[in-house]
Amino acid sequence: MLPDSWRGVLGEEFGKPYFKELTEFVEEERARGPVYPPREEVFAALDATPFDEVKVLILGQDPYHGEGQGHGLCFSVRPGVRIPPSLRNIYKEMHAELGLPIPDNGYLMPWARQGVLLLNAVLTVRAGEPNSHKNKGWEQFTDAVISAVSARPDPAVFVLWGAYARKKLRLIDTGRHTVVEGAHPSPLSAKKFFGSRPFTQINEAIAAQGHMPVDWRVPALGE
Repeated sequence: MLPDSWRGVLGEEFGKPYFKELTEFVEEERARGPVYPPREEVFAALDATPFDEVKVLILGQDPYHGEGQGHGLCFSVRPGVRIPPSLRNIYKEMHAELGLPIPDNGYLMPWARQGVLLLNAVLTVRAGEPNSHKNKGWEQFTDAVISAVSARPDPAVFVLWGAYARKKLRLIDTGRHTVVEGAHPSPLSAKKFFGSRPFTQINEAIAAQGHMPVDWRVPALGE
């Protein structure tokens, strides 16, 4: 299930005891009832953004827990699904900061295909129960993802929104990589998020690292 580009740096995780226990837990959960995202999309973020193409890593917490919402990329929802509050606030900041139109959908695959790894710290969730798969082993796996990107010779930009994400700072070589920190875009902390200009910070850092900046526009449905 792990994409080829990530297998070399993460393959060892599959053989560790914690991952075996995690896999058994998730399968037991799926046998009891709906678990999101679907099995084939658990590693969708890694599939969409190959290891050697990561320019930006944005860290979320756990997947959306509503039917049809999450598809394996943090903050993103499928085309046609109502835009969640946190993503709506991200779009508001993007509009205010860059002047881009607020998209009519929440499908962030165009970002992922430009090298923005949209990684949740926890990769599965029980339907209707946020954080229900927290502390079951996913964090160890996604810490390995963060550490692998940090260990690459090619620099990247790590985006840590909110206190939970900022705890991962310890995994990042800040001497070689740029870290963009700020408040979480959820309605609870949006006042501090607005005006933080993360998109400008990210693209300036990417340009300084010798990469093409990200085009943050999200195409309208049907484009």
